[in-house]
Amino acid sequence: MSAPALDDPFDGLPLQQTRLADGVIGALSEAILAGRIGPGQALPSEARMAARFGVSKQVVREAVRQLEALGAVQIGQGRPTRVVEALDAQPLSRFWRFAAGGTRAGLAEAVELRRILEPQVARLAAARATPGGIAELEAILARMEAAMGDVPRWITADLDFHDHLGQLSGNRLVRLQVHGLRPVIEAVMHLFNDRGERGPADWRATWQRHRRVADTIRAGDAEGAAQAMLAHFAAADEAIAEIFPPRGPD
Repeated sequence: MSAPALDDPFDGLPLQQTRLADGVIGALSEAILAGRIGPGQALPSEARMAARFGVSKQVVREAVRQLEALGAVQIGQGRPTRVVEALDAQPLSRFWRFAAGGTRAGLAEAVELRRILEPQVARLAAARATPGGIAELEAILARMEAAMGDVPRWITADLDFHDHLGQLSGNRLVRLQVHGLRPVIEAVMHLFNDRGERGPADWRATWQRHRRVADTIRAGDAEGAAQAMLAHFAAADEAIAEIFPPRGPD
């Protein structure tokens, strides 16, 4: 048996003893994540991969389609399948929308998840934020202030604020997770703002809580940022309890 070609991106990546398509997905994923097949580059042909892995072209096709569903590759009609330039959170967004189901129970669980996740995101942001990232955070805060009283504009700016903290965390997986939750959190924000008319003092108080989070991040105060985010959620407890009545033991 001849040695693998030098340009073989799968050299040293044998299929695991599992479902054949899963094994192909694992080998392809390792090759992509290790940079053996870089962003924008084409995958080898189905025939070449089938021969390389000793499977049928149908198995390879199934594996590639699953990678497309994950947002890792892009299948083109009549063109080679290519690795995406950068992973995005669309597959996660679709998953979270499905998991929450648009139900109050699902959205309430999203609130709980956010409360667990976001203080730690703020902690990382305070430790890792760059001057440029902090400047962008200030610009988002200015948009929020200008949007007080305008619910659609406010919600967009509010979502952007929390999204940007994911960016500032410096952790790619955290960034994708926060952005993936965005559609579900947007649904929660609409419920929150639909409860009744909010006065200027309410808008200002909410903005000030975001301001405190930003101030601690700018100061590099990781613990302070986590506590400011916890305080932000605690201030909304009454409204959250109104929207999502407390659950009893299962």
